[in-house]
Amino acid sequence: MVNRLGDAISPYLRAHAGNPVDWFPWGAEAFAEARRRDVPAMVSIGYATCHWCHVMARESFSDPTTADELNARFVAIKVDREEHPDVDAAYLSAASAFTGNLGWPLTVFATPEGRPFFAGTYFPPQPVAGRASFRQVLDAVWDAWTARRDEVEADAGKVAAALAAAAEAATSVADLPDGRQLDAAIAQLAEAEDADFGGFGTAPKFPVAPLLDFLLARPAGHGLAARTLERMAASPLRDPIDGGFFRYATRRDWSEPHYERMLYDNALLLDAYARAWQQTGEEWAERTADGIAAFLLGVLRRPSGGFASAQDSESTIDGARVEGTYYTVPPAERAQLDPPPLDEKVLTGWNGLAIGALARAARILDRPAWLAAARQAADAVLTRHRREDGTLLRASLGDLRSEAGATLEDYGGLAGGLLELALAAGDTEAAVAARDLVDLCLDAAGADDCPFETPGGGDPVLTATGLSVRVDPSEGAYPSGLSSMAQAAHTLYLMTGERRYERAAREAMRMVAVQAVRVPSAFGTSLALMSRLAGEVGQLVVVLPDAAAGGSELVAAARRHDAPLVALATERQAAEFAAAGFELFAARTVRDEKPTAYLCRDFVCRLPVTDAGEFAAAL
Repeated sequence: MVNRLGDAISPYLRAHAGNPVDWFPWGAEAFAEARRRDVPAMVSIGYATCHWCHVMARESFSDPTTADELNARFVAIKVDREEHPDVDAAYLSAASAFTGNLGWPLTVFATPEGRPFFAGTYFPPQPVAGRASFRQVLDAVWDAWTARRDEVEADAGKVAAALAAAAEAATSVADLPDGRQLDAAIAQLAEAEDADFGGFGTAPKFPVAPLLDFLLARPAGHGLAARTLERMAASPLRDPIDGGFFRYATRRDWSEPHYERMLYDNALLLDAYARAWQQTGEEWAERTADGIAAFLLGVLRRPSGGFASAQDSESTIDGARVEGTYYTVPPAERAQLDPPPLDEKVLTGWNGLAIGALARAARILDRPAWLAAARQAADAVLTRHRREDGTLLRASLGDLRSEAGATLEDYGGLAGGLLELALAAGDTEAAVAARDLVDLCLDAAGADDCPFETPGGGDPVLTATGLSVRVDPSEGAYPSGLSSMAQAAHTLYLMTGERRYERAAREAMRMVAVQAVRVPSAFGTSLALMSRLAGEVGQLVVVLPDAAAGGSELVAAARRHDAPLVALATERQAAEFAAAGFELFAARTVRDEKPTAYLCRDFVCRLPVTDAGEFAAAL
């Protein structure tokens, strides 16, 4: 049996390399083998820090008898959902036709052409409480394939057609919501608030960071956002020692979390807590932001400067793999234990989220070390993940680079992060790099109805299955490619004045407007951008003397200013921005050798001020 996973970029795939299962990685070779043998494919999707993925690996994929049955009847394909998010999204959508209990590990049975005909999640080694065992599932699927193949293939075709129709309907163009409709969406969310413990709904409970972005973007949502963030900060979902947040809680009071800690959750929550401090001045918000940043810089940051994807839920204690124990012992005892391992692969889009969060939080809370970390991460990702033609790679592990193509979320996430770095640090090179990424996606789309397209197109193997969709609007735990790219385009408009960026942002949001207003909990980032598009947008540029001598009351007030765009730049940097085509910075100079603030709305600016009192009066 050939070991095809041992040299994979993905730690998740590497963890399965020693299984007796004859695994193939995602790719054309796997489906070619299924067609050659004329057998179904079993597509198993998970990620390195997923607890139940570990459990199923130990119980079923490590069992020789189960592996023999799987190898004899199927072609087994192992997919890291973080390396191939488009594959995961497509098969997750398909799985919804067979089960309402979606999650990971995701287990999908497909025709040799890759079209799903049955799916589930975790299957135990023995039948439990009405749930079939994994071997029973293998027997039933094989029986269906051999005894009712025509029916199975017809059903697979219907699923693919239904998914295509649903994707088309999900992005039907409509007018953007106005302020009244956006506030009505906030009222709808308020009705779902858990008045006792904070958050939304019952259990399981997730941090829903994109939703907090929307609430923080509108005055009507500020109170709800603050209550949610304060309750979460004091809950078992947050590790009080390392400061990071776990992925979700299994109980309504935020207790009994699943202990994996994800880069995207903590990056987005750092941004949310910094903005909450900006709006409230509350000590709990600043303290929590400091803790999250400590986790990012002290645990997830790699020697290259990039950030690992996640920290595992399990660690090895007394020779056994256990979930959560590391986090439940006292600090002194924890210090004697080996920490849970990291998924060390560096993902382009997720690192973009971290770069943006660190940069903006550094500007708000005046944390120079965070800004330096954001710049180092940006340099690492651009050096390792950007090809000579300007297109991006999805992932790397050390010096190894993944063959998986970058997705729209990578372009949008990195562009957005680079723009936040540019605004906080006066970094013209970061702004130009971000503009190049957005322009690549605009050019790739051409004259099509969607304003953005991934350069080079989507995954060719997924496209061949008929499951690929041009636009996946779902946001889930972090922004979609569509919303992150639209957000970056809108920021570029605010910096350049070029209407093509604003038009692209509006067109993208019109594709999800109907769904976002109807189900606001699933479209937080999109609604936050729609809120900015619904009215005049504030811009603040603070120009510092090139030989800046410490802080000032004006700069401190500017850091606290809650506007969609706040930029800090020296006089020389402002001139460099203007020369590079960022018109917001044109003719922005210091007055009387003092920090000078230019407060604008849609490029119409007030007279510059150098006094904190004058600045406050102008707001």
